[in-house]
Amino acid sequence: MSDRCHSRIVISNVIVTLLLMSGLLAFTRAGTSRDLKNAKGGEMKLAGNKDNQPVKDPPHPSTPSSVDSRLIAADTRFGFKLYSDVMKKNAGQNVLVAPASVAMALAMTYNGADGTTKAAMARVLEFGELSLEEINRANAELKKILENPDPKVQLQIANSLWARQGLAFKPDFIKRNADWYGAQVSELDFNDPGAPGRINDWVSGKTNGKISKIVDSISADSILFLVNALYFKGKWTDEFNKALTRDEPFHLTGGREKTRPMMRRSGDYPYLENKDFQAISLPYGGGRLSMYVFLPSNESSLKMFHQSLTVANWDTWMTRFVHKDGEIVLPRFKVEFASDLIDALTSLGMGVAFDPRAANFRNMIELRENAYISGVKHKTYADVNEEGTEAAAATSVGIAITSARRPSEPFRMVVDRPFFWAIRDNETGAVLFVGSIVDPQ
Repeated sequence: MSDRCHSRIVISNVIVTLLLMSGLLAFTRAGTSRDLKNAKGGEMKLAGNKDNQPVKDPPHPSTPSSVDSRLIAADTRFGFKLYSDVMKKNAGQNVLVAPASVAMALAMTYNGADGTTKAAMARVLEFGELSLEEINRANAELKKILENPDPKVQLQIANSLWARQGLAFKPDFIKRNADWYGAQVSELDFNDPGAPGRINDWVSGKTNGKISKIVDSISADSILFLVNALYFKGKWTDEFNKALTRDEPFHLTGGREKTRPMMRRSGDYPYLENKDFQAISLPYGGGRLSMYVFLPSNESSLKMFHQSLTVANWDTWMTRFVHKDGEIVLPRFKVEFASDLIDALTSLGMGVAFDPRAANFRNMIELRENAYISGVKHKTYADVNEEGTEAAAATSVGIAITSARRPSEPFRMVVDRPFFWAIRDNETGAVLFVGSIVDPQ
């Protein structure tokens, strides 16, 4: 990677949900046709609405206050559950998960679920009493509000559906994903050896080349890929001075050490400290988006911190940051993470959706064979350095609490051991990324 690339923070995430049939080549057409763009920009055909009823168009989202707080709460609960399970299955490794992106990809899939599969997905995704229309509307509003929240911000969310050529998916399913999620819908010849490359090229383009490959091959059973890509770039509000960065020890688990470039900066930051951890909010641009770093105390550990990482505690912590002068020392690091999330989602209670015999996606497509989710692939990438990202925020939660009494002594936070970090939109409360660094690279 070039020095220019190293000078930026870039965070990219891609989710792919693969929906397969149990049969090999026994695909059937299901009804009359409607227009669907193919990957080359031509027109292909999908099934018509047998009841000939129009799908309600979504309204144009207006202000940030229009985001349904129930969806934000649901995404946060789901995200922390997912992160906890993934982290346990990848103990001792650097982990990075994008809860908002996973939730959006599964919400698109949820539009095709029915029966016990739909009920299981609703429980895992913490939808509660939210109706399908309320879920779709809230996701449309959230996507609209999160994207480019400030002239200095580059935050992009892209969705796409890649359907096997010749199959007729239900028009309501297609229209909801196109209208509410802005999904690009393409019909593709899955037998063409170049088909995976078409999908990978789209993903690469939407993530500025940071995720270059998400589909290795397409099996004979595959009928649909639902893909979500999230790309974030931004600069710190207060950049770290590169001249102050120097190699210092980072303490790994098991008493080992490694030398890493440690960035440092003094200033006024939203800060929280108790007997279990120190925490700091490092804002991007205008302050609407921040990176939150939680450093367990010497008497605690990252494992103990994870045990306390509940939604109730998180919400409480977010209200207790106060502005304080001090010094932050943070390692420069990069992380790449990849995982198939089926095991984690099964552990959380969504196993029926992956069962070839029991899964119910009749609201997606009618076939003699049964459709089920065969894979949920998740890839993330982050590069954290002195310049930060090119992202910023329109508002700052930290400024809203500046009336709190300021501690008299400046803090010093040296992040020289395993730590937890997250990127949060302070206006909506949406958690975009959560991760842990045990061995900075």
